[in-house]
Amino acid sequence: MTSHTIIQPKILYYGTPVVLLTTENEDGTTNISPISSSWALGNYVILGLGFGSHGLENLRQRPECVINLPDASMWQQVEALAPLTGRNPVPDYKKELGFRYEADKFQAGNLTPVKSAIVRPKRVGECPLQLEAVVRTIRFPDYADMFAIVETEVCHVHADKQIVKSAHHVDPQAWNPLIYNFRHYFGLSDQLGKTYRSET
Repeated sequence: MTSHTIIQPKILYYGTPVVLLTTENEDGTTNISPISSSWALGNYVILGLGFGSHGLENLRQRPECVINLPDASMWQQVEALAPLTGRNPVPDYKKELGFRYEADKFQAGNLTPVKSAIVRPKRVGECPLQLEAVVRTIRFPDYADMFAIVETEVCHVHADKQIVKSAHHVDPQAWNPLIYNFRHYFGLSDQLGKTYRSET
């Protein structure tokens, strides 16, 4: 048995995949929001977005998005977007955190916009997995006023050929998602095993 102690961590980013969420701005351009709170169940992906974020405001007005999943090699491009916001003027609370306005986040992150098949926001061409999705509902919990829970349904999946195992499977040996671990970036290590339900 291991030895434990009680702590009060400032953050609970305990290791989740990074998402570059693309949404449509009022003028028809595409915004990119780096987020670290997401999980999937079936064809549904649940997103956690900070209240007051530009991406959240876009989703409330235009409920479509692309959930772009970068691989580990893209961490510097993701970090280049971290201090940027699509909100102009920049809210005071974001100024205090060091954010600055950027209209073209694709250029800022050295990323390529690619037309989506179904939804209006552009995809991030460099991301090996790109999930086009529509918003089913947005929840604002009464127990917390700093975030929203966005429930999306994935309607189209684009996968880089290098990580495709078959028409219905991503190759887990080839796919190396970027992981956000207590505000540090990581990739995956070697495979340890697989679940009994794995088909690959």
